[in-house]
Amino acid sequence: MPSGRGPKSSTVVKLGAVGVLSILVVGFCSAQRSQKVDADCVDTSRPLPDGSYAVVDDDRCDDPSHRYHGSHGAYRWYYGGSRTGGRVRGGTTVKPADAQITTRSGRVIQRGGFGFHVGGRGG
Repeated sequence: MPSGRGPKSSTVVKLGAVGVLSILVVGFCSAQRSQKVDADCVDTSRPLPDGSYAVVDDDRCDDPSHRYHGSHGAYRWYYGGSRTGGRVRGGTTVKPADAQITTRSGRVIQRGGFGFHVGGRGG
């Protein structure tokens, strides 16, 4: 007399595989649709007369001892701005959600899709 387990367990495995595959496809598509944003490390404590900010070395935004100065951030990431020479304007210090954020040198700060964050320093 058959136990009936064969077809049921086979169906569960197939449904489980379809579920995992669906999650992977949705994640991939979500990552592909995320916007790409450039980030510059700037000194926000002293805006320039034209409203732009001076671009500083990325290490200043990566080093926690430089991030805060008084009640306002001294060195912060500035997202999506238009860079001309050593200054940037027209962006924001608010980190965009669901975006792939890279420095001008090409280092990934945040990947799009599920908000994956790459910590630490690296190239």
